[in-house]
Amino acid sequence: MDILITGGAGFIGSHLAERLLKDGHSVIAVDDLSTGQMSNLDVALQNPNFEFIKGSILDMDLMQELIDRTELTFHLAAAVGVKLIMEQPSQSILTNISGTENVLKAALKDKKTVFVASTSEVYGKASKMPFHEDDDLVIGATVNLRWSYACTKTLDEFLALSYAYEQQLPVVVLRFFNTTGPRQTGRYGMVVPNFIDSALADKPIMVHGSGDQSRCFSHVKDVIEGLIRLMNTEASRGQVVNIGSDQEISIMELAKRVKSLTGSSSEIKVIPYTDVYPHGFEDMQRRMPDVSRLQGLTGFVPETVLDDIINDIIKEKRSLGEPKVA
Repeated sequence: MDILITGGAGFIGSHLAERLLKDGHSVIAVDDLSTGQMSNLDVALQNPNFEFIKGSILDMDLMQELIDRTELTFHLAAAVGVKLIMEQPSQSILTNISGTENVLKAALKDKKTVFVASTSEVYGKASKMPFHEDDDLVIGATVNLRWSYACTKTLDEFLALSYAYEQQLPVVVLRFFNTTGPRQTGRYGMVVPNFIDSALADKPIMVHGSGDQSRCFSHVKDVIEGLIRLMNTEASRGQVVNIGSDQEISIMELAKRVKSLTGSSSEIKVIPYTDVYPHGFEDMQRRMPDVSRLQGLTGFVPETVLDDIINDIIKEKRSLGEPKVA
């Protein structure tokens, strides 16, 4: 099958490209390299069935050309990371909404299947746990720009599901929960690589907020397995699916786990959000997915334990040399 990945030079996109190529598919990856990196594609570029195109999802003509050439699209390109969203809210909104609209419009021509990346952020400040795909969403006030990302991805979901309802476009909405693993950068506030970089450099491990907030972390290889199984499951079309682990850990406990596994002498410091993020930031205390729909559709849920996830990232970073921590 000929498959397009938008955001193909990104963390998840590059891992997905490698898996699809390994499975015998041909892959086109498009990325504007604003957050993606060509080094992520070192393995994929060695495969004759892989093609990379530097370009933007905001270029409608390009999207139409590439979707016409392929049978299925994984639309992963987006402004990513709360830190980036807070720093560039208007550009992030444009990229996420207009880019998704372009992909869906291009796919509509021949009713091509599209997997649309969304996020656990859409659950907002909901307190019912675990989060189920059909739960109501609770978004914060518009003056808190942190919620602009959640709103853009919610609108992406509405667009995708509207095309599915009105035009019978085969779409699947993927709500990712804290995916991590090798190649993930800490540049945009990703907590696990940031903690590991600090620990390996024996620099203070900075825990934002109280540290009591909790998250569930999935290894990227498990997430990719879930995506492949959904791709091969016709019953997934028209569905919204949580993609993630349901194994919960506090951020303070995560910092302690990273310190222990790296053998670091780093101090763990708790710092207020106001010292890290601009005005308009709020956090969610808990974020845990209900993964029963993913399991029901595919028979699979992410299962790699957290220590193995952390050790994989440590191994990669040590192989690349000493981390650089500001």
